[in-house]
Amino acid sequence: MKAAVISAPGKVEVTTVDDPSPGPREVVVAVASCGLCGTDLHILQGEFAPTLPVVPGHEFAGTVVATGSAVTELAEGDRVAVDPSLYCYECHYCRTGRNNLCERWAAIGVTTAGGAAEFAVAPVANCIKLPDHIRTEDAALIEPLSCAVRGYDILRSQQLGTHVLIYGSGTMGLMMLELAKRTGAAGVDVVDINPDRLATARTLGCSTAAASADEIDRPRGWDVVIDATGNQHAIQDALGRVGKGGTFLQFGVADYAARAVIEPYRIYNQEITITGSMAVLHSFERAAELFATGVVDPQVFISDRLPLTEYGAALDRFRAGQGRKIQVLP
Repeated sequence: MKAAVISAPGKVEVTTVDDPSPGPREVVVAVASCGLCGTDLHILQGEFAPTLPVVPGHEFAGTVVATGSAVTELAEGDRVAVDPSLYCYECHYCRTGRNNLCERWAAIGVTTAGGAAEFAVAPVANCIKLPDHIRTEDAALIEPLSCAVRGYDILRSQQLGTHVLIYGSGTMGLMMLELAKRTGAAGVDVVDINPDRLATARTLGCSTAAASADEIDRPRGWDVVIDATGNQHAIQDALGRVGKGGTFLQFGVADYAARAVIEPYRIYNQEITITGSMAVLHSFERAAELFATGVVDPQVFISDRLPLTEYGAALDRFRAGQGRKIQVLP
């Protein structure tokens, strides 16, 4: 089969690899679409993935074409979205319900072969069957939405009527915008230096879209500030925008070398909470339910669909900040 392979830092190619076969409790999925994510850029840099080479692609959906000998929940022809998370279920964090912090954390498309290929293998437990009205290609959006749902689980103390500031209006920032609108925010402002992405934030109904938080009149700061960029300059600015008693959520995936300065006295004196959200935790099925109700519009969120053979060009386009969600189609 054809697959994109990151063989070494900075090196990716589409080549032929062996067809996968399922284990007893696994299925083989014919991939309909695979979304690109900031994590894929980190893997290309040699970060995040523990070893290379690897077939990337942790956001994917498709049709079951083979089932393992002990699979009864799905059959060939079923359309599914796939949760890429792979946990050991044995370590301290798994035993305490914090599986996303698993000491042996792994993920399809990160530590094992993923969906940037014609076929991918997944545990049957990780597959969510799609309702008839959902297009298979669109369902690759469920995985990033499940990360956004996890982010709002972290912000579960958020009260009705809060004011939210989001840095970044790429896919994840826009998903956080959509969820903020539905969790009782009084206002959701978005900051980005990309005018095209800001235009999309306006289309989705943000309160204000600006190139800098200085352009927004909120002298007391914001109750919730979310970084969805992973950019250290944006993070540094965002930390200074949190109002008294507010919360800063690090949601974007930063480079390992990124650094930001905090002010311990201000954190103490103003009772500021600084927290983070890592991937998916008990949120994939809820994201699938939300997606089925139309919480995000695929026509707005998906800007590019490129053939798998152009995976390298798709990564370049994503790295340049062009478009919104970019997908490759085998």
